[in-house]
Amino acid sequence: MTLILYARRKGWPLDGVTIDLSYDRVHARDCEECEEDDDTMLDLIRRHIVVKGDLTEEQRQRLLIISRRCPVHRTLTEAPKILDEMEVAG
Repeated sequence: MTLILYARRKGWPLDGVTIDLSYDRVHARDCEECEEDDDTMLDLIRRHIVVKGDLTEEQRQRLLIISRRCPVHRTLTEAPKILDEMEVAG
């Protein structure tokens, strides 16, 4: 949704967006893109974005940057504070 709204505001010819996510737990040493190089287990989310429309390379790169500002992406990367409440019924 973030990408569609951004492209619409810019007047870019974005006709659709599909995002596929995959999740895995991997050893850090097995993750080529990760900085760690030890036996630490990492939660790894891979995101594959497909855009449809006659976009320039510059527009596609800008959309990739904007995709990292999506509320869901930020929630996953910025460790939100979680406040718990419990109530006893009855």
